Amino acid sequence: MSPNPLFRFTLFCCALFSLGLSTLSQAEATSPSTQLAKVQQLIRGNRAEPATLDPQKVEGVPASNILADLFEGLVSIGPQGMMVPGIATHWENSNNQIYTFHLRHAKWSDGTPLTAKDFVFAWRRAVDPKLASPYSWFVQEAHITNADAIVNGKLPPSKLGVEALDPYTLKVELSQPVPYFVQMLANTTFYPVPQKVVEKYGEKWTRPEHMVSDGAYQLKSWVVNEKIVAVRNPYYWNNSQTHINQVTYLPVTKPNTEVNRYMAGGMDMTYQIPTDPAQYHRLKEDMGNELQTSGVIGNYYYSFNMKRKPLNDVRVRKALAYAIDREIIAKDVLGEGQLAAYTFTPPATAGFTKPSLPWEKWSQKELDQKALTLMKQAGYGPEHPLKVTLLYSPHGYDKKIALAIASMWKKLGIDVSLNNQEWKVYLDTLKQFNFDIAVTDWYGDYNEPSTFLGLLLCGNPQNNSAYCNKEYDSIYQHSARLTTARERAQSYDALEEIINRDMPVAPIFDFVTTRLVKPYVGGYSDNPLDKVYTRKLYIKAHQVS
Repeated sequence: MSPNPLFRFTLFCCALFSLGLSTLSQAEATSPSTQLAKVQQLIRGNRAEPATLDPQKVEGVPASNILADLFEGLVSIGPQGMMVPGIATHWENSNNQIYTFHLRHAKWSDGTPLTAKDFVFAWRRAVDPKLASPYSWFVQEAHITNADAIVNGKLPPSKLGVEALDPYTLKVELSQPVPYFVQMLANTTFYPVPQKVVEKYGEKWTRPEHMVSDGAYQLKSWVVNEKIVAVRNPYYWNNSQTHINQVTYLPVTKPNTEVNRYMAGGMDMTYQIPTDPAQYHRLKEDMGNELQTSGVIGNYYYSFNMKRKPLNDVRVRKALAYAIDREIIAKDVLGEGQLAAYTFTPPATAGFTKPSLPWEKWSQKELDQKALTLMKQAGYGPEHPLKVTLLYSPHGYDKKIALAIASMWKKLGIDVSLNNQEWKVYLDTLKQFNFDIAVTDWYGDYNEPSTFLGLLLCGNPQNNSAYCNKEYDSIYQHSARLTTARERAQSYDALEEIINRDMPVAPIFDFVTTRLVKPYVGGYSDNPLDKVYTRKLYIKAHQVS
């Protein structure tokens, strides 16, 4: 079995980069000019109350942020969104189809050894229909052998193409080559979980008194809708390089509340800030370098429920999409550097060359006229107005954007009712397709276009439009078999053209991350996947009152 030379070179470079970054952070933290505070505690804003902290059941950013501290997979996310060694120290692959991972001698937070069998158990669990993981599709997208058949109940989980060759060697076999497979492994679905603990406590294994994890932190307490607290895991393999002893996550859904708590000293790092251009510029002027803004690969879009009339009519979907003035939303409603979006894949995504779409070049006046024509063709107008309900969650700027877009749609004679639901209820409503149009967003699980384009495959649980196009699926599946980035880019262009033609979703803007970070919080750095590991942070002594 001969490993891919290019892959080895990439891994070698990533490992060197990771080592250099870690050494720099440690040197800065322990240098005379940067003394550490005696109390190493961090309080972070975290957007919303997580529905679960079970790695194989998680969906949504709030839970993923916490799990990135509690657990660690084979790889972690490094600078520029590159994958760096995690529990795996190194790996080889044969033709991008058979991967062999060599694990470090790590331990669980209860001191017991972490072995390759723990990964086998977790990954089998992710595809087991009995668990009904909302991310089982992600394992299918990774093309691990037999994942499809297992998820569909045709084979037992034990047939998944993952094997522990020995306690510290994991072999993974794919049903087809996947050049970006390793990039997918930082997702929570691929985190290991402790088999004995899961089997002993069942659904209650994630309670603070039961949970055992392998990351830099372990769960201490969880007060629903108030806070989640985690403390250092003394058995973490890289504990000597960790400084924060305790981290508290606050599920603050309102940005203004978050900023107020930050200003009052009740938070060291916000998740977000209010989406008010004037307030953004005031904060930028008043807070100096405490305001951190960076680009991420994430998109904000509206999903049209194609199971409902008249959203199953492409003319209606295109009219709704065309009538959204993206430039106004990005620059005037938000104003933090967000970019108007016309493609589903953010242009900043590695390996993506944005195709030129005809309607992108039309003026908004031309777009509105085209939208009116389409609505008339679909049978709607002043005498027969379209009535729709727009579902959104109480996060940040969802309502503000919804009000702006509802006003834009009024020009088409559309009557929009807004339906605001708490996060957990909102997620359930999406799953049940109990909506007309829904506010949705997606942050890339890895830095490659397939992390976005795969969402619109037939049957994907994250496909909130219920869109299904066999041509689209065929091109997507073929793209995963292509070995060169250029060939894949051509396939991705074709997929974007189909999305543009069928308009199952309306891309609105591409994200930036904007948050406040106290000057005494050291080690903060951004990356395209917006993964901020607490273990990389520390509290400086000389700036703490």
